[in-house]
Amino acid sequence: MKTIYKLAACLSLILFPVTSLSAKDLNLQLRYQQETGPDTGRFHQRQRSENWKPGETAIIVCDVWDYHHCLNAVRRLEQFAPRLDQLLKTARAEGVTIIHAPSDCMPAYQDHPARRRAMQVTFNGPVPEGIENWCSKIPAEERAVYPLDQSDGGEDDDPEEHAAWVKKLKDLGRNPALPWQSQSPLISVDSEHDFISDKGDEVWKILECQGIKNVMLVGVHT
Repeated sequence: MKTIYKLAACLSLILFPVTSLSAKDLNLQLRYQQETGPDTGRFHQRQRSENWKPGETAIIVCDVWDYHHCLNAVRRLEQFAPRLDQLLKTARAEGVTIIHAPSDCMPAYQDHPARRRAMQVTFNGPVPEGIENWCSKIPAEERAVYPLDQSDGGEDDDPEEHAAWVKKLKDLGRNPALPWQSQSPLISVDSEHDFISDKGDEVWKILECQGIKNVMLVGVHT
């Protein structure tokens, strides 16, 4: 049977905590958006309750980087990360699979047990074509109207603060445009259970081998 993956917005999980319904189930209050009508570009917010089995559930922590080209993005992360880390600890204790996926940062984890664990996963089944390639465009998202201007990467820094931030990044030896080198230290990684990978084919193999049917995508910069 083809595995079905459900993507739950991280905001749903932060506002509505994961609670254990029994030894086998997680009770989740999921938020989603539904278009008011065909091609209207306007959406209703909806909510539904679902019960997921922890062993069939994974959380992918996407691009929760140590640094960012936008100072305000770093500030938002510092506010957001402690709550996210607590979510991961709670979910991990319930048996949920945690995959850390900080893009472009694999060199920092080449000797980390969680990185080696991801690389050692073997799966002989089919893998979606092109999943190992970087996805630079999503047509449906390009048609969407964002509340913030996305043409500059979503920058919302004060110009003077941003100039000072660029200087700080340069002083640290970082590329101001791509300053991230690892995941934020505010997010804990369990060396004995977690996985680290930013590669689509590796993540797919982990999900398949773990028998995952439900995926929560969490993050702040994505």
